[in-house]
Amino acid sequence: MLNAPNTPKTQKEDSPIGELRRLLYRHLEPSVWPNAGISPLNWFLIAAILVGTVAAILQTEPLISSGREALFRGLELGLGLVFALEYLVRFWIAAERTGHGIAENRLRFVFSFSGLLDLAIIVATFAPFVTANLLVLRLARIIRIVRLAKLGRMSAAIQRLSAAVASRGVELLFTMGLAATVLVFGATALHLLEGELQSEKFGSIPRAMWWSVVTLTTIGYGDVYPVTVGGKIVASIVAVAGIGLIAMPTGILAAAFSDAFRTGSDD
Repeated sequence: MLNAPNTPKTQKEDSPIGELRRLLYRHLEPSVWPNAGISPLNWFLIAAILVGTVAAILQTEPLISSGREALFRGLELGLGLVFALEYLVRFWIAAERTGHGIAENRLRFVFSFSGLLDLAIIVATFAPFVTANLLVLRLARIIRIVRLAKLGRMSAAIQRLSAAVASRGVELLFTMGLAATVLVFGATALHLLEGELQSEKFGSIPRAMWWSVVTLTTIGYGDVYPVTVGGKIVASIVAVAGIGLIAMPTGILAAAFSDAFRTGSDD
């Protein structure tokens, strides 16, 4: 009698539907995939994402898309059905997650970033089939390119790298703060030193900001440059500071990635 209340739950978990849900959960969630690498189902979805992204890019070129409208429409319709089915399956298997109830887990999926992204992609995919507005069509085609963002959930390695970057958030924010300070300093200094001589280029701090960004990142297009001695001195300071500020986040990210891969190999 004491085991009677658990009987329906055990039967439900052992049912073919429950087994199918757990199987799909293992294949779609990299964190629970028992084997090395990426599951075959996720490989298939990665291929679909890449094909859809390439198709969305090619559709913006009239020389390629002209005369092949039916081909692209058929391809988008097929991919839209695949991604819509994936969304429904992920909503269904969200019940397998631990820590919350079935309903709450599914709501968490719907309102998560990945869930909202999936929904936006599905809407963008099917939008051209229900509207004739040219602007909407162009917007939908561009939005489809963000399918690439879906790749992050397919690989445990990418997830580890994302976590590693997040763990260095304070250091990266500090570096960005230093860079912003140097940018504003350089733009302000050039505005004061050469605002009257080159009003079109340095007549205001926002105008001088373009030069500051190009110099700090060591790109140096050459379309905007100082002509006074003081301006050249400031440019030298910003350029030298840019070398260090570019190296700082590179070192921080390199250390984060090294830790992530080391942790993954230990697992």
